[in-house]
Amino acid sequence: MLSAQWVAQHHTDFDLMHVHFGFDAVSPADLAALIDELRRHGKPLVYTAHDLRNPHHRDPQAHDAQLDLLVPAADRVITLTQGAATEIRRRWGVDAIVLPHPHVVDFPTMERLQGRRLRMGTGPEPPSASPPFRIGVHLKSLRENMDPGIVEPLAAAVSGLGPAELVVNLHREVLDPGSTDYRADLDALLRGGHADGRWVLDVHDYYDERAFFGYLASLDVSVLPYRFGTHSGWLEACRDVGTSVIAPSCGHYRDQHPSVVEYAHDERGLDAASLRDAVHLLYRHRPWPAPSVAERKAQRRDLAAEHERLYEAVLASRSVDAVQG
Repeated sequence: MLSAQWVAQHHTDFDLMHVHFGFDAVSPADLAALIDELRRHGKPLVYTAHDLRNPHHRDPQAHDAQLDLLVPAADRVITLTQGAATEIRRRWGVDAIVLPHPHVVDFPTMERLQGRRLRMGTGPEPPSASPPFRIGVHLKSLRENMDPGIVEPLAAAVSGLGPAELVVNLHREVLDPGSTDYRADLDALLRGGHADGRWVLDVHDYYDERAFFGYLASLDVSVLPYRFGTHSGWLEACRDVGTSVIAPSCGHYRDQHPSVVEYAHDERGLDAASLRDAVHLLYRHRPWPAPSVAERKAQRRDLAAEHERLYEAVLASRSVDAVQG
């Protein structure tokens, strides 16, 4: 769909195009051709800017070139936080509409996992002696913005607490000597720390959706180990199941919700003291971050209505332009 050829063949089948993701592999030249073809057929373009810095790209140049086309060309730009809207205004002179990220977890699962957490007594009350306070960091497959250097300072922060444990998750290929993604340095570090009891190492294949939501709900706190990025669906999934989030100062993660606790971490490095303070703060007083199912349902209805109004306004504007033209 992100090609001029597709638009040329299917322009009678749609009213407008709304882009969220999927353009990573599309060259700037092809994006420019897509935009020209949309204009040729009078089709508005709406763009939701999730990533102002691509979390998979160490060098931002390619993503910047794509944004330099999409953001100015879009009839409307949406983003998720006021901080991102301010950045969009500074970089492109475009006023973005701020619409928050909706729920990630489906409603029946959200209700079940929130209810289980409250029955176990691990909701908004302070941590008790049993079960232990669980802090998790998931390094996934070590995409470019992931910093495995967070594990040792995080372990040091957790070690000063009472009944608490750090859970380090990683996808199997990173510690598989037969994989092209194998990291021998991390293998020694992570297995050694597990053997010494400094953290619990959980190496596994990619979670399916049910396992992923269950994993998040098993934690009291999830720490995002990002050196760069913008927004996080992971953060929203944590909110859905009642798991607190410690997020880095890079990007606009903190803007996603007031319950998010921030520590200093970007491409210049990680501040261990701020990470320790964040961990200890949530150990002493953990806010209940979960919106209720009713609140998430209402938000979803509101967001759908906002999108409908936006689409109608853009189409009406294009119709006026066509008549005047």
